[in-house]
Amino acid sequence: MSAKNVNGPGGKKPASAATNLIAGGTAGMIEALVCHPLDTIKVRMQLSRRARAPGMKRRGFLTTGREIVRKETPLALYKGLGAVMTGIVPKMAIRFTSYEWYKQLLADKETGAVSGRSTFFAGLAAGVTEAVAVVTPMEVIKIRLQAQYHSMADPLDVPKYRNAAHALYTVLREEGFGAIYRGVALTALRQGTNQAVNFTAYSEFKSLLQQWQPAYHNTELPSYQTMLIGLVSGAMGPLSNAPIDTIKTRLQRTPAREGETAISRVRAIARDMFRQEGFHAFYKGITPRIMRVAPGQAVTFTVYEYIKGKLEHSKMAIEGGSYEE
Repeated sequence: MSAKNVNGPGGKKPASAATNLIAGGTAGMIEALVCHPLDTIKVRMQLSRRARAPGMKRRGFLTTGREIVRKETPLALYKGLGAVMTGIVPKMAIRFTSYEWYKQLLADKETGAVSGRSTFFAGLAAGVTEAVAVVTPMEVIKIRLQAQYHSMADPLDVPKYRNAAHALYTVLREEGFGAIYRGVALTALRQGTNQAVNFTAYSEFKSLLQQWQPAYHNTELPSYQTMLIGLVSGAMGPLSNAPIDTIKTRLQRTPAREGETAISRVRAIARDMFRQEGFHAFYKGITPRIMRVAPGQAVTFTVYEYIKGKLEHSKMAIEGGSYEE
C-alpha cells in the first residue's frame, strides 16, 4: 500500500477499525512490556531535585536505573505498568483510527492523495484526540505510581498507592475528577507534536523506500525496514518537545494548590526549574525517553503492520474500516 494515499490498491478496502484495535492493541502491549522500565527511569530523572543541592551531581539514566533496582528491586522498574496496560488498547485504537479519519478529511477528494502537510496535521489531531480521551488520566496515575520511593520486597513498606486501580480511586476520592486531567493541555501538546512528527517522518521514509524499491510499491515493506524507519521517526518526537514533557511530569506528580490556576502553576514550575536547576533541567530524562520512545515506535509499527497484514489476509479479516499507513 502506498504511504501517501488513502485508497487501497485494486480497490481493496483499507483496514477496518476492528483490525486497528486488535493490531494496535497488540503492538501497544508488547511495546509497553519491552520499554516500560526506561519510562520509569525517565520519570525519576525528571522528578529529581539533586541539582539543587550544593555538591550533588546529577544522576545519569544508568545510575538512576541501578539505584531503583538496588533500593526497590527490579520489579520497581515496572511501577505504573498496570495503568499503561489498561489504557494502551483504547489509546492505540484511537491513535490509528482517528489518524486515518483525519487523513481522509484532508486527502484529495478525487485522487485520495495525502500531502506531507495533511499527514502532519492528521497526526497532530490524532495525538490531541488520544491525549484527551485516554493518555492524560493514564499518565497521571502512572506518574503517581512511578514517583513513589518504596521497596517492593519489603511488606512493611506500604506505599500510598498500591496499584493502578487503588491510585485512581485515591486520586478521585481525595482530589476530585479534575485531578486525573491535570496537565491535559501539556499532554495534548506533547502527544500532538509527537504524532505529527512521528506519522509525517514514518510516511515520508516509507514512501522513499517504496520508490527506491519498486517491488514494494503497493505492498508492505519488510519488517526490518519498518522497524528501522519506526526507530528513526520515533526518536524525532522527543527531541522536539522534551521541555513540555518534563514540565508536564512535575505538574501531574502532585495535587493542585487551592486558588492556583493551571497556567500559573505551569509558569511557576518552569520558572523554578530554570532558576534553581538551569536550562538543562528541561531536558532531564531525554536519553531514556528517546531510548523508550524510539524503540517503542519501532516495535509498535512493526508489530502493527505484521498483525494487520495477517488479519487482512486471514479468513477472519474484518471489512469496513479505513486505515491506510
